[in-house]
Amino acid sequence: MKLKLDYCKSKYLRLLTIAFTTTVVTSCNNTDTPAVAKSVDSTFTPPDTSTIPHDEFGDMVRYGRELLLNTAYYIGPNGTKGRYLGNKMNCSNCHLKAGTVPYGLNFFSTHARYPQYRGRENRVMTLPERVNNCIERPHNGVPMPLDNKEMIAIVSYMRWLSSNVAIGKHVPGDGAIDLAYPSRAADPTKGAQVYATHCSSCHGQNGQGQFNGDSSTYIYPPLWGDFAFECGSSMHRVLKMARFVKANMPHLKASWQKPFLTDIEAVDVAAFVVDDRIHTRPKKEKAESYSNIKNKPIDYDMGPYPDPFTEDEHKFGPYQPIIDYHKEHNLPVIF
Repeated sequence: MKLKLDYCKSKYLRLLTIAFTTTVVTSCNNTDTPAVAKSVDSTFTPPDTSTIPHDEFGDMVRYGRELLLNTAYYIGPNGTKGRYLGNKMNCSNCHLKAGTVPYGLNFFSTHARYPQYRGRENRVMTLPERVNNCIERPHNGVPMPLDNKEMIAIVSYMRWLSSNVAIGKHVPGDGAIDLAYPSRAADPTKGAQVYATHCSSCHGQNGQGQFNGDSSTYIYPPLWGDFAFECGSSMHRVLKMARFVKANMPHLKASWQKPFLTDIEAVDVAAFVVDDRIHTRPKKEKAESYSNIKNKPIDYDMGPYPDPFTEDEHKFGPYQPIIDYHKEHNLPVIF
């Protein structure tokens, strides 16, 4: 066991101690046993909303947070401030609690790390462009003007949330939780059983989600169908979704400190949700998608690839042979 201590100091936050514990687990002919399991003991603490300043900038920050929590109301198909989304999901359906949950697709360090290169678009993108990227893909919508009030408010909120993060740096908990992927391929059939037991009560037996009282937005978002996230979205990747599921699902049962599902259950249920052979979802035919094929994540399911593996193998695995091939041929290993 190896213990590594790291420290993140901030003018505005108390000293945070981050401990990483890595435990090596050996496998005896059990394909579901992970090779490595890792736990994280603490994460970055975002600023409290009570510290938002009471001035013009603070007003914009508060509006940006409101937009993330109630996106469909403001810019959804029937939005009061514009109609940019193609569905009635809110940003917080994925970016949990307005992007403040560790390992919940948060915005802890987002503003501090943009502009940045994005492999899917194969170019450097600004943060407003990235916001629009999310509106166009998971929300199946149309881009907002880069200088409109709603865009400025969202970016201002992200700026405030990252105010104690060093430029260009990550903080603990701002990425995806560690996942021990199986040596076998992900199994959508087993994932269907996990979904029926742990997910269908919120997301619906047919993945349709659960509306609020007036059907203006979702309490729990749809996971497939005409109003779910698009093909090519980050959540359409098995390992990407599995990491999110492990840290956060089922809702109110799981947390990053105490996952509810096992790693293999998270992988299998993610495979079931994004299995396009049984579940339909929107797809933009002309969307930018990794024109530099070397920069594709290993679980991206649309070829071509810089390796000999098929689309099904990239999507469902097993992933280790792909990883080994990339390392052997000096290709990036991207998750």
